[in-house]
Amino acid sequence: MTDKTFTFAVDDELMTAFDHAAKAQDTSSDELLRQLMRDFVIEREADPAYDAWFRQQVEEGIAQADAGNVISSEEVERHFAERRERTLRKIGGLR
Repeated sequence: MTDKTFTFAVDDELMTAFDHAAKAQDTSSDELLRQLMRDFVIEREADPAYDAWFRQQVEEGIAQADAGNVISSEEVERHFAERRERTLRKIGGLR
């Protein structure tokens, strides 16, 4: 793989702060920029799949709610109150 030179403008204050941050991580600003670029590319490559999955989950949830397949907040509270009570009994918190 051949290296390419990437030149861009950045204000002095940001550059100084970035250099200090890189040194605090015991690396160079060049290497830190390369790592940020790698991380960004990986994130972008993974994002479309996650986005499609998330949108599908939302659509399914809306369809379930529209069909009336929901649990009331009272039912949820009752369920988890019972779970808390069982857990506390198991660990000896309630008798």
